[in-house]
Parts: sequence; C-alpha cells; structure tokens
Amino acid sequence: MLVLGCAYLVWCAMLFSFQTSMLFPRSLPNSLGWAMQTPADVEAWKITIGEGVTVESWYVQGRGRTAESPGPAVLYFHGNAELIDHVQDVARWYADRGVSVVLVEYRGYGRSGGTPSQDRIVTDSETLYDMLAQRPEVDKSRIFVHGRSLGGGLAAQVAQRRPTAAIVLNSAFTSVSAMARGYLVPPFLVRNPLHTDDVLEHYQHPVFIAHGTRDNIIPFSHGQRLASLAPGAVFVQLGCSHNDFPGDDTSKYEEALASFLRAHGLMD
Repeated sequence: MLVLGCAYLVWCAMLFSFQTSMLFPRSLPNSLGWAMQTPADVEAWKITIGEGVTVESWYVQGRGRTAESPGPAVLYFHGNAELIDHVQDVARWYADRGVSVVLVEYRGYGRSGGTPSQDRIVTDSETLYDMLAQRPEVDKSRIFVHGRSLGGGLAAQVAQRRPTAAIVLNSAFTSVSAMARGYLVPPFLVRNPLHTDDVLEHYQHPVFIAHGTRDNIIPFSHGQRLASLAPGAVFVQLGCSHNDFPGDDTSKYEEALASFLRAHGLMD
C-alpha cells in the first residue's frame, strides 16, 4: 500500500507539472511549419499582450455583408493541436453562407507570442469579440461561438462572459476536471478546468452539439452529458472518432448545423 501510495503521488505530481503542455501542446502544430504568411483574403487581427508580444487571429468577412446589409458572425475556437491555418475550411464554409468569422488563435500558437492558459485565452477572446461587435457589417445581436474539442471549452467560457446568440460544440468535453478524473487526478490539481458543463447548465440561448460515437479521446458520453444540461439542445450523433470529425458524416453534420443556424436567424 505504501508503494502504491507513493507511485500515485508521483503520478499526480507528474501530471500536475506537465498539464499545461498536455492541454496546450503548441509545440506540435508549431513544428509542422504551418504558421507561414497570412492568406491574402483574410484580415489579420493583432492584439498586444505585452511589450513586443502579439497574438494574431484571422477575420474573414461574410459574403455580401456590408454596413448596409449586416449579418451574423461567429468566433471559432480550434482544437489544442491545431492552428488557425488548419481550419481555414471552417471560415470558408461560414463566409460563403454570409457569416463573418474570427478564427481565434491562442497564445504561444503559430505567429502568436505568450503562454496559453484558460484565463489568458478567454481574455484575448473577449477583446476579439468586442472588435467583432464594432464591425459595421456585423449584426452584434447575432454573434455566436463555435468550438471544437478544447475549443469547445474556451468557446463556452467566452459565451459566459459576452452576449452570444448560440453555442456550437464539436467533440467537446464536459470539463478538463472530468477528463482528469479519468486519469485518477483530483480535480483540485487542474489549473485550467474549463467547465463547459457549468456554462451550459445556465445558458439561456440555443445550443448545438455534435459528437462522434467512436470518439477515442473525448468519450461520446461527454457529448451526451452536455446535451442533457442544455434543455432543447440539438444533439447530432456522428459515426466518427475524434481526429477525423465529422468523417463520413460530413453532409449530415453540415446540413444539421445549417438548419440549426437558419432556425435561429444566424444564417440567411
């Protein structure tokens, strides 16, 4: 028992020490060399977070959107091993349908300096939200958030702090604390708990949740739990795992998401 107890304490100490790099493994996407030049058809939004340190996110204006014809907009939060460079297809999908998009980048990722954490990224995202709400081509009453995996937890935190018309979650967890329990780590050791469940339990606007039944990283049960916490939530079950989301069900997912957004006035 003494040996097991000591081994458990060592295990917890290791996970506590390395939890930031596990949750935000920015060295992985950064090492792939994706963070190159900003595409010509996007607008780089840079936030200064310290002397000589900036965070660069991207903005893509929705097709046909002008000051005379403002429309909905979304802040999109990618997964923990991605960059905004990797999710340009998401921006195109939205922009082609008249929805303006901010691809939110995280501190320490890609062209962005600093060190990532829940509080720091959410603070940056609040600034991006405020910038978006000031755009003349954006109807600020129709701003919503969309997050995948880790990004779902971040999107939910922003929705708790800024007015949002809806939350869209793909392959999201109930919380990092819940994920940690699966590794036998006490929740109080988690620095970035990201309680999506607590947000949805009190959220008063539409929620869309899509989750793969074969998800081997964030179990399908997390999606089920989140859906149960948000009365009236649209819950779409897909036959994919985590990293291939939405897999062979791409058409099903896109049709369900577009239908949800149109039903709530977030896509014309």
